[in-house]
Amino acid sequence: MKKLSSIIMVFIFVLSSMNIKAQDFISAKDLAAKIKKKECIVIYAGKAKKYAKAHIKGAINIHYKELNSSSEGKLKASSAIATILGSKGVSNTKPIVVYDNGSGKYAGRMYWVLKYLGVKNVKMLNGGYKAWFAARKPFSSSPTTLSKTTFTPSVKFAYIAKLKDVKSGNYLLVDVRPADEFKGETEKSLGGHIPGAVNFHFKKVLNSKGEFKSKTELASAFKSAGITSNKKIILYCKTSVRAGVIFLVLKSILGYPNVKVYDGALNEWVKTGKVEK
Repeated sequence: MKKLSSIIMVFIFVLSSMNIKAQDFISAKDLAAKIKKKECIVIYAGKAKKYAKAHIKGAINIHYKELNSSSEGKLKASSAIATILGSKGVSNTKPIVVYDNGSGKYAGRMYWVLKYLGVKNVKMLNGGYKAWFAARKPFSSSPTTLSKTTFTPSVKFAYIAKLKDVKSGNYLLVDVRPADEFKGETEKSLGGHIPGAVNFHFKKVLNSKGEFKSKTELASAFKSAGITSNKKIILYCKTSVRAGVIFLVLKSILGYPNVKVYDGALNEWVKTGKVEK
């Protein structure tokens, strides 16, 4: 019986390890190893000013706003984004790791955009630059440039929501902003939220280090908020930048089958529909 129990325990451990590896985030230690072997492209999704000050050695900079069609945050056409990515040396066939300074929102946005464009192997650095610095891994202030290449998008329309989807009433709408924005209590909140939406602040998925909480903690938090895997879900914020982190958690960590990000976000909604507090 002891031998059988040991075999079962080993089997469970292997399955658990496989599950962790399948998730779309990576530790600073594992990323350092991949960079050393030139096994991935690393993208800093924040502002050029911060990139110039200090960044992961070997990383390139693509500010997420470069992929937007306007100040309101809506994406450019997939062909236009593909041209930008290719010009920066980013291919859809090579593994990609995205990161930011630790808030997760800019890296999350870039993660979602790449998944939407059909990149199969894209991960987010768990904890961002803070985790990299804490692990004492190499950083640089010198820019990295890669040779131009071709990025061929394979758009996953199942990952993006349009205005008609939001209006359909067939989805659970999840507003990922803090409670004061959701309630319309701040100047930049645009008066409140989309009617019927529930509030789940994106920072709830991260711990004090800016790293993802455990799968058990995450599952419990979403269940308590009524955001369950049997529902069709649309995520949004003012520009849907902050929705990317929650998209990663629901799709990659918790395995929710039907999750979309509303590209037009609240900026678009307020022009066509009412908001509530």
